[in-house]
Amino acid sequence: MTIENLNIFLIIGFIGQGLFSMRFIIQWLASEKAKKSVIPFSFWTFSLGGSVLLLIYAIYKKDPVFILGQAPNVLIYSRNIYLIKKNKGVNK
Repeated sequence: MTIENLNIFLIIGFIGQGLFSMRFIIQWLASEKAKKSVIPFSFWTFSLGGSVLLLIYAIYKKDPVFILGQAPNVLIYSRNIYLIKKNKGVNK
């Protein structure tokens, strides 16, 4: 392992954590604007992006707890994005 490899994965980990954290800020701002609790589409995209990068970092670190914590999220967030896209324009 070289120092360059270590740095790229550390950067991936920090970017993943940043994306994952941004989802809460996005959700809070959207809820404040609407004066009710809402979950905007960008919440799910930040969730997916952050989880994918954090999963890559966890695999690199060979941390089974971290891997098991992130792996299901990738599927859940992807499914939510799929359902939103699939039902876009459908009146309820």
